[in-house]
Amino acid sequence: MKKQIKVAAAIIENADNEILCALRSPDMAMPNHWEFPGGKLEANEDCMKAVEREIQEELGCIIQFQHIFNENTYEYEEFIVELITAKCTLISGIPTANEHSKLIWLKRENLKSLIWAPADLAAVEQLINEKI
Repeated sequence: MKKQIKVAAAIIENADNEILCALRSPDMAMPNHWEFPGGKLEANEDCMKAVEREIQEELGCIIQFQHIFNENTYEYEEFIVELITAKCTLISGIPTANEHSKLIWLKRENLKSLIWAPADLAAVEQLINEKI
């Protein structure tokens, strides 16, 4: 039976309606694929706490959870990931690529120009089709 992983990821938008995208480093699983930043939920941790904690650890900034945007389960060859993406607001700090190779801000209509980790594609599609 494949290992199941529950992951919370942040969709952070700036004042120009650009969305923060993170490039997975060569040291990570799924290297050189883009994702919404975040990470695994710890034991007895909800999505809100996990995404706020992960962004502080990974990007060195403070965000505030707004609401769940997309929930998606994707089966990779080695494991199954349950990805919960949440709309979040940047409260303080500037996102810094401490674990990722690169961070970029991108307009939603340009999101498909990147090579995304497969689990993130459902949220990418939903963002592109979202009415703002």
